[in-house]
Amino acid sequence: MIAVFTTKAFKEMPMDWDKLRIFHAVADAGSLTHAGDKLNLSQSAVSRQIRGLEESLGATLFHRHARGLILTEQGELLFDATSAMNKRLDAAAARIRDSEEEVFGDLRVTTTTGFGTLWLAPRLTKLYEQYPDLRVDLMLEERVLDLPMREADVAIRMKEPSQADLIRKKLMTVKMCLYATETYLAASGTPERLEDLKDHRLICQNTDSAQVAAGLSMVQHLMTYPIRSLLTVNNYFGVLQGVLHDLGLGILPDYVTQDVPDLVRVLPEIESAEVPVFLAYPEELRQSQRIAAFRDFVQDEIIQHRKRLRELANA
Repeated sequence: MIAVFTTKAFKEMPMDWDKLRIFHAVADAGSLTHAGDKLNLSQSAVSRQIRGLEESLGATLFHRHARGLILTEQGELLFDATSAMNKRLDAAAARIRDSEEEVFGDLRVTTTTGFGTLWLAPRLTKLYEQYPDLRVDLMLEERVLDLPMREADVAIRMKEPSQADLIRKKLMTVKMCLYATETYLAASGTPERLEDLKDHRLICQNTDSAQVAAGLSMVQHLMTYPIRSLLTVNNYFGVLQGVLHDLGLGILPDYVTQDVPDLVRVLPEIESAEVPVFLAYPEELRQSQRIAAFRDFVQDEIIQHRKRLRELANA
């Protein structure tokens, strides 16, 4: 009979790192063949290692079927453990690499789709000009990734991070405002008060999409007024495209005005509450040269961003 695989059993099991490495690759790929290709091993060699691991554990790790391999409950438990091990090993390798003075290697950056596409990505040219050997993996999603577990190296978030063991720095604040193009306003008129929305199309994130609370509150408030037409999108990049194609009035973060000078702010008394923008990274990467280079780059760009906004305001 196959024994039940427990956390206690895993802790007491003699570590065969090679078998665990092969198991992790198979679980990740869902196939002996694909894992073998990645590891430069034959399918039969991979299969022997998996059988040997299952025998040593007294547990079945995979359900085999025609479409591939599926982890058993015991396999899921082991995969969670090997995933955590890999992340810790990645962190150790990063710290070793970062002991060098040169800035190079992989840097995984996570931020929201809106900030990443509209503000960060257009500025990365300057970062690469300074550090051509850096490889940035830009992960744009609304989900908050776990930095201490190394799902990413550094994050830019629209609220103060709550996770422990993080170094955090407030970069700036953002407000959501209403914008349109001069072409649209020339054709449809410029609204002077909220009641004028009845003559316009509103472009905004839909209320079910992931977004900052301040932006959601502004959308919900404006929707209490009669609106002629509505276009909803699930991110600010889509909202901006609608505005730039003269479809209506769009709710957008105010940082877009620096890079998109064609935008005209309308109903300037209407804006969201301030949204804080934080940069955060794990405490264990405090000495990372890659993190320091990215942090300094972002801070310099923020300074230039503020300077440009002041110039626009005074123009």
